[in-house]
Amino acid sequence: MLKQRTLTALVLAPIAVAIVLFLPTWAVGLIIAALCLQATWEWSRLAGIVTRQAGIALVAANAVLMGLLWTIHDSALAWYVIGAGLAGWLAALLWMRNFSWGAAPTREHAAVKILACELAILPAWLALVHLHGQPDHGHAWTLFAIVLIWTADTAAYFAGKRFGTTKLAPNISPNKTLAGAWGALAGAVVVATAGVWLLGARGALLVALVALSLVTVMASIVGDLFESLLKRQASVKDSGALFPGHGGLLDRIDSLLAAMPLFVAGKALLDLLLSA
Repeated sequence: MLKQRTLTALVLAPIAVAIVLFLPTWAVGLIIAALCLQATWEWSRLAGIVTRQAGIALVAANAVLMGLLWTIHDSALAWYVIGAGLAGWLAALLWMRNFSWGAAPTREHAAVKILACELAILPAWLALVHLHGQPDHGHAWTLFAIVLIWTADTAAYFAGKRFGTTKLAPNISPNKTLAGAWGALAGAVVVATAGVWLLGARGALLVALVALSLVTVMASIVGDLFESLLKRQASVKDSGALFPGHGGLLDRIDSLLAAMPLFVAGKALLDLLLSA
């Protein structure tokens, strides 16, 4: 499994880096939208949508919504959508405290899970597009955010394998440990410090951005755990089988879905405070 995960990452990582750094925002938006639509399909399976037609309808609806959101990605209206995403993840925290809620395969529970899908995927896509389109190193900051979460995920995996004994949330995910969470934060400190330094941050700004990176990684852990909750309630191990050793696409971007709106909102707030 580790060999498969490594080979898959070695193939996909350079492609992702090239896309983020060298393509214009509209092209990146299209590519990420396609990935988000695949994640929407996988989420619909976890939510309990059992007919192919209903799943396709949800994917088609999200495609239309992303087209509409593109028209506001660089305007103040985008913050309302990103704010809705942040509120959705706060609600997900409450849900995970009552982890058994929603397990029964009812239409009402499926509807709530689809609402959670919309509040996770659409704001995250909009936040990424908004960040990428910024004139002040938007491409580089987008890559920084993605690499930050990739590094945290990888550090969590190896720290959990090596030192993990105490479970982080055993009723939700028996494989995640406190050691893994600490490993993710440790990896984030290293990458964030180096990354924001290379992007020109110094002094108090550097400290603030590293602190924001740590909070962002905490949010990514919430995203990972919430998808684990959905998988446990759906009685499946992975959201799909798209990537060898990695499961489905949703398994790979669940952390980013929770992290991206928080990082983008936090960075915008820091920029606003510094320009005041």
